[in-house]
Amino acid sequence: MAKRIIWAVVAVFIAWSILDFILHGLLLRSTYEATANLWRPMDQMNMPLMYFVTLVFTVCFVLIYGLLVGQKSLASGIRFGALFGLATGISMGFGSYSYMPIPLTLAWSWFLGSWIEAITAGAIVGAILKS
Repeated sequence: MAKRIIWAVVAVFIAWSILDFILHGLLLRSTYEATANLWRPMDQMNMPLMYFVTLVFTVCFVLIYGLLVGQKSLASGIRFGALFGLATGISMGFGSYSYMPIPLTLAWSWFLGSWIEAITAGAIVGAILKS
């Protein structure tokens, strides 16, 4: 089981890194440029810290599923990811919107992006850790 957990962490980390690049680096680039006054300049962003945060988040996601979900399957992974993504997406998108002057479209994008990423991660972890 430990090997499968490690593989799941690696797979989810890679998937989230790719999806984050697509969402934030490509799809939302113009939105971030239009709201540049809200963000650090690129040369001041701490990319190693961003990857560390993603890794810790990934480990927690995989371990919560691995330790707390009884019947492990692709379907249970997708359900777990959908519920987890709903919670993180609401927090990321609309929680941030409640106290930051970001456009509503960005809040929706963060919500949907987080939800899709979590569903994808749930499918990965469900497939790798299936009983």
